[in-house]
Amino acid sequence: MMDNKIRLGILLLGMLLLAGCVGNIIKTRLQPPHQVDISKYGDILDNTVEIKYSEKNVHYILFQYENKAAQYVNLAGNFNGWCGTKEYDRFDPSIGVMSDNDNDGIWEIVVPLPSGRYQYKFVIDHGASWVQDPNNPLKDFESGIENSLIIVED
Repeated sequence: MMDNKIRLGILLLGMLLLAGCVGNIIKTRLQPPHQVDISKYGDILDNTVEIKYSEKNVHYILFQYENKAAQYVNLAGNFNGWCGTKEYDRFDPSIGVMSDNDNDGIWEIVVPLPSGRYQYKFVIDHGASWVQDPNNPLKDFESGIENSLIIVED
């Protein structure tokens, strides 16, 4: 009788430990890029994107990327000339600068965009690597290169 209680206790303890380990491994994913209220995110607004449309057509889109090891993260896309590489053939680290204000490894930027289809990638440490958004399943190709895709609709 006592052996069964001990076995049951050990089994329950093992299940709790396993659940704790799995809980730490499976992390909450960030949302794909989405529209936000600019009054809550004005401190991370990208002012390098040139807007040629009336304010009523502009959507404020929050992009987030998690990378605790990165020193710098930029958002490059067809809306900002791929951080200068499209026009000047070199990466400009002053374009699409993302912020990690609380040092939690989640880099953020809000980009004002009119309705349309936009391709993008995250640029790590001034061009050391260009990565697709792991939280966004939408993809598209430009010049034979696969990129993440966001569709902004009115």
